[in-house]
Amino acid sequence: MKASIKKLLVSFILIYGLFLSGCKSSSESENTAFTDFTHQLFCQEVTSSTISLHYTLENPSSYGLENVPISYGNLSTDITQTSASIENYHSALHSFDFEQLSSENQLTYTILDFYLETSASGTRFLLYQEPLSPTIGVHAQLPILLSEFQFYSSEDVDTYLQLLDTTDTYFQTIIEFENAKSEAGLFMADYQAEEVISQCNAFINMGKNNYLYSTFNDRINALPDLSSSEKDTYISTNKEIIETKVFPSYECLIESLKSLMGTGINQKGLCFLPDGKSYYEYLVRQTVGVSDSISTLQKRTKSQILDDLSSMEEIIFPASTSQNTSLLDSATPSSLLNDLKTKTAKAFPEIPSVTTDIKYVPTDMQEYLSPAFYMIPAIDNYQNNVIYINQGQIYDSLSLYTTLAHEGYPGHLYQTVYFHSQNPDPVRSILDFGGYVEGWATYTEMMAYYMAPISEMEATLMQKNNSLILGLYAYADMGIHYDGWSQTDLNNFFGTYGITDPLILESIYHMIIGTPANYLKYYLGYLEIYDLKKEIAGELQKEFSQTDFHEAVLTAGPAPFDIVKEFVRQKLLPDD
Repeated sequence: MKASIKKLLVSFILIYGLFLSGCKSSSESENTAFTDFTHQLFCQEVTSSTISLHYTLENPSSYGLENVPISYGNLSTDITQTSASIENYHSALHSFDFEQLSSENQLTYTILDFYLETSASGTRFLLYQEPLSPTIGVHAQLPILLSEFQFYSSEDVDTYLQLLDTTDTYFQTIIEFENAKSEAGLFMADYQAEEVISQCNAFINMGKNNYLYSTFNDRINALPDLSSSEKDTYISTNKEIIETKVFPSYECLIESLKSLMGTGINQKGLCFLPDGKSYYEYLVRQTVGVSDSISTLQKRTKSQILDDLSSMEEIIFPASTSQNTSLLDSATPSSLLNDLKTKTAKAFPEIPSVTTDIKYVPTDMQEYLSPAFYMIPAIDNYQNNVIYINQGQIYDSLSLYTTLAHEGYPGHLYQTVYFHSQNPDPVRSILDFGGYVEGWATYTEMMAYYMAPISEMEATLMQKNNSLILGLYAYADMGIHYDGWSQTDLNNFFGTYGITDPLILESIYHMIIGTPANYLKYYLGYLEIYDLKKEIAGELQKEFSQTDFHEAVLTAGPAPFDIVKEFVRQKLLPDD
């Protein structure tokens, strides 16, 4: 599964242990007071973690942030404190007169209101969340985040090394969180723990070939103002910290997980946990940004699966086709990305020119990381972008092409650059709406089949097949976590679609157990945009413009879909 990486270490709930007063002096206008409030909220959140701060801002001082404590952040288990913090923020937000705010501030207000309300409803599920999910857990993604920690100056190097030196302390908070989950009967399934342990061992066993050495050396050598001796000292210090703090932290985590195995009372879906169905409903609302019931989402998913099957059958019978990607086979990732960039201009609004560095997942970690991921840039340096390709999980040129569409143009990179170039309120950059972000990238990935140098028949067949498979995973996610599907139930479901390999099906079941609702943000997010497009096109008929539609969705930016849809309708159907 493709992913964008940035907010991993601060992704549980928006606010932990923070207090912000909503009071404002009578001399301030409502809009000025509101932007002051959102600025404070933004600053409080981005400084909760050094990685969050560094990935969000290249120049923190321009936001008035100086001498910020160096830390990975904290994993709280205090439900009371978390609830009080969110309530304080929510009360402060509600102190503003909505009608006096500008249209832009009203949009920010509405989005914040949803985010805080949803977060408040989820505080009782604090220990249900899992920081060590296979593939997208802290243990798997932290090394990537560290390897992409940019060095703009020697001060950044000092910050990085001080942060790295606290890895053992941070991992101890993760262990304490897992212990609290265990005591509450919420520890992960044993097979999930075994997978996390395997991933940790793979990272440690890289030894001297670990990319935390090589990427650090490359970044140090790229700094022009350091002498050779200073570079040598930094490189030596980094090596020492990796060997005395980072590797031992992973070893300690392994031993802790081994000791906790067997304490998890549930080896199946979330619905088997106390109040597990309610947690899954919250998770879908928070992760996807939709308010529909699970049964409604299941019906929509099943309907699209049948539509995709019907479309594929019309192509395959009586006509047959073979995938012809000869024009793609000899192309490089950079040339494919440039081709997508050129074709994106035909149906999407223009964005500023940016640079993109394509990198590759280290061989030893290919089994454990996503097929590709986009590193979200700092909001004050969105001109420089990075995409990682996992060569171990992309097997043909068409898959590479559509993957680059998902991660690059017109997917994550394009959407991120467009949004930041509109100069939105900075607070919106810290709000995580996975359904919108991954839904947009999946929607554009589906469009990429029709941009590829293959026949329209082939493009339709491949696109419908991709949509079908993603739909099966999404439906299975709801089946496992809401309806209580067993491995046998999943096997029977996939078997009706010709997928019967027991090892593959076991892998699918375990993967969905470890990442509940993850597939929904891709699939349901894509369907939300797709359905909205059909609705607007049906209303406007010949006056419909794909470019105008895409511009409206992009201008709305990451938000719950009810808000996105209302924004788009008002922009394109003002007389409704």
